[in-house]
Amino acid sequence: MYKDIITVSTVCLRPIWGNKEVNLNRIEGYVEAAGKKGSDLILFPEMSLTGYDDEPEKPVAEKMQHKLAEKVPGPSSLAVAEIAKKYGMYVIFGMPILDDDDPSIVYNGLAVISPDGSITSYHKLHLPAPEPNWATRGDKPCLLQTPWGPIGIGICYDTYSFPELMRYYVAKGARLYLNPTAICYAHGDHYADENLHAAVDRENIFIVSANLGGLDKDNYFWGGSSILGPSVKTWSPHYYAGMAMTDKGADEEAMYTATIDLALASRMLYKYNPSVEGTDWRPDVYEKLLKDAMSDESFGK
Repeated sequence: MYKDIITVSTVCLRPIWGNKEVNLNRIEGYVEAAGKKGSDLILFPEMSLTGYDDEPEKPVAEKMQHKLAEKVPGPSSLAVAEIAKKYGMYVIFGMPILDDDDPSIVYNGLAVISPDGSITSYHKLHLPAPEPNWATRGDKPCLLQTPWGPIGIGICYDTYSFPELMRYYVAKGARLYLNPTAICYAHGDHYADENLHAAVDRENIFIVSANLGGLDKDNYFWGGSSILGPSVKTWSPHYYAGMAMTDKGADEEAMYTATIDLALASRMLYKYNPSVEGTDWRPDVYEKLLKDAMSDESFGK
């Protein structure tokens, strides 16, 4: 049987754009601080190691993300892994990841570190503008196996616009989903918060979200890192810690920590329902619909 009670931390971070050394030192400091609080897991935002913003006028090879990209495992992830191992924590932080075989390929990705010091990675599946200017799309999900059951991971656009990924994780048993993100004022004030609230209601799971906060290079980020989950009130997401992105002061750098009970995540759409002799979720039907959509002459045009 999986454990139910987990203590998680999430960080609203304003990385210094292009200064990996300074940002890594801060990430290490937050990991140690969360470890001293007894956290089992800490989440940092998308691209927290380097900053997010693109320089559209520069050739790909000269972009900051390509110059500062590392393999995973690599120097930065190995340094963080030592602290994670000391405190027995899971640590997830965003960074530009260099392809293992082709140095011209860089991913918008995550270093995913386990309490034993082992390291894996996730490469963002869906890339909104301007990320295709420097990043290549990933093609594999990341389902982290833990004593609390599987934990699903996606990055920003993966979460808000493509619910298929989260639903896959929940169908595989996840009760907790991690959303490292980079949502700025240019994205408007409804896109992220409302999608997170809807996801908690729809999937009846917990979501830990970590956003950048404040000015990066050109864009101003909302902040609003949070720990969300099912409420005692039906169809009403609850903030166990942190802030909505549009809350006053959400852009201030901070670490939020909460102890949550994953037994409250019912995953009800994916459980056997005797009244329909199956699950309410209908992947057998969706598979046919998706194949039909892909065969339509208008698809992809």
